[in-house]
Amino acid sequence: MNQPSYLQYLNKGVLFVALLLMSVFSSPTFAREWSLKDSEGVKYKLADQKGKWVVVNFWAPWCPPCLAELPELISLQQHHKDVLVIGVSEQYKRKQEVTDVVKKLSIAYPVVFGDEDTAADFGGIEGLPTTFLYSPEGKLMIRQDGPITQEGLEQAMTQK
Repeated sequence: MNQPSYLQYLNKGVLFVALLLMSVFSSPTFAREWSLKDSEGVKYKLADQKGKWVVVNFWAPWCPPCLAELPELISLQQHHKDVLVIGVSEQYKRKQEVTDVVKKLSIAYPVVFGDEDTAADFGGIEGLPTTFLYSPEGKLMIRQDGPITQEGLEQAMTQK
């Protein structure tokens, strides 16, 4: 049975739009642009970090898995000068809770006091910890919901 010509064009149009949407939204290489200001007032933008690997780690001072992975991120930052780690603390009652953890663990990388708007810039956060790894070209390489290790990040960096 032959369809009327306008239905043929409609079907082709629907198929084209569906394929276009799939290609745009399924590609993990499109990174959202974001801007973060750390506790010292320094601003960090993804666009300004070309040439470096960037790790953005969302954590909370009350979260045991978050606290367990912080030494891994500290070590990653210390051993790789081409990596910028940015910690984003979420769901804290007082900023002092965050600064106490930073001091106790001697975190030398930038730490941001985040909120729901900060998380929204990254497409939302379902749970903590959540980590994003961006390539030196600014492409989102991985999003890890749950704990991550230095070894896991280093391995992901070799998959470029």
